[in-house]
Amino acid sequence: MKPETDTKQLNNDMLIQFLSSTKYRIYRHIALVLFLGAIFSSTKDTFIEPVNTYLKITFFLILMLLFYINMYVLIPRYVYNASYVKYFIWVIVLFVVALLFFVSGRYLINPYFKFHNKTSNENPSVLLFTFITLIFLILIAASAAIKLFQHSIIVNQRINDLETVTIQAELEQLKNQINPHFLFNMLNNVNVLTQTNPEKASQVVMRLSDLLRYQLYDSTRNKVLLTAEIRFLEDFLNLEKIRRDNFEFIMSREGDISGVQVSPSLFITFVENAVKHNMDAENTSYIHVFFKVKHNEINFICINSKPRLEVISNNGNGGLGLGNVKRRLELLYHEKHFFRIQDDKDKFRVDLKIIL
Repeated sequence: MKPETDTKQLNNDMLIQFLSSTKYRIYRHIALVLFLGAIFSSTKDTFIEPVNTYLKITFFLILMLLFYINMYVLIPRYVYNASYVKYFIWVIVLFVVALLFFVSGRYLINPYFKFHNKTSNENPSVLLFTFITLIFLILIAASAAIKLFQHSIIVNQRINDLETVTIQAELEQLKNQINPHFLFNMLNNVNVLTQTNPEKASQVVMRLSDLLRYQLYDSTRNKVLLTAEIRFLEDFLNLEKIRRDNFEFIMSREGDISGVQVSPSLFITFVENAVKHNMDAENTSYIHVFFKVKHNEINFICINSKPRLEVISNNGNGGLGLGNVKRRLELLYHEKHFFRIQDDKDKFRVDLKIIL
């Protein structure tokens, strides 16, 4: 079933490309000329030669002219601008002009030429009128359908390109907001340690350099390995453990995480938020992080303790990180993620499920 579906999709894509792409324009015109030429050449001869051939060529050129006038003049000028009444008026005008040309031509040649079958009850004028009317309607409808289809393809492509550019720009902006926020907190930690424990401050600086290396190089990619992201989070928590004596953390992994790729810097905001809001001067604080990969799903849980007295941050942008990561999830994993926050009295929990 899948190969047949792929083949059908490929054929549809090729047809769409042939009908809409500018590089196939000359081939579309050639196909149209050949198609109409085949129709006219196969029609019943109404007049004796060579007038019959002259008439076919004349009507062929007239209908081709009407086809291109409708496609390249009337539709762009009126239909694209929603001037439908003017468009239909001009179509009627073209039809009337074509009929007048037919009637005048019919009476001009009638005195001089005879029909093949004198006993035939068929009126050649009626036959030609029916034929021309039918062909005219088909050509007008076909030219309108092709032109509107091409226009819709171009508009949709422009919309998709604009959405892609907008999403990429927004993602870059969100990442640029997250990274300085993370760096700002870490530099504050180093500043405190340089005054209280220079040796630990040196260790923090070394670990911080590893983190920044990840931020500067790996996080600039569209995708990173989940193992690298987990290692980054673990380094971050180890930095926090160096800075705080009454702090512990668990980093749990379950399932086959090797080879799994995710958007970079997606989980650090939750862990950073947990660190920021679980500081407790009296009791031991903790952060438990769980990763589970199963059936093309990533389940992430981050649980942190809460102090008895709520920590009030001096940074007015305390909610910036969570707001950004929620927006990134909407852009990157739209309708393919589940996100929930549980805020209890003594702990804060984040559940995130991502469908790969």
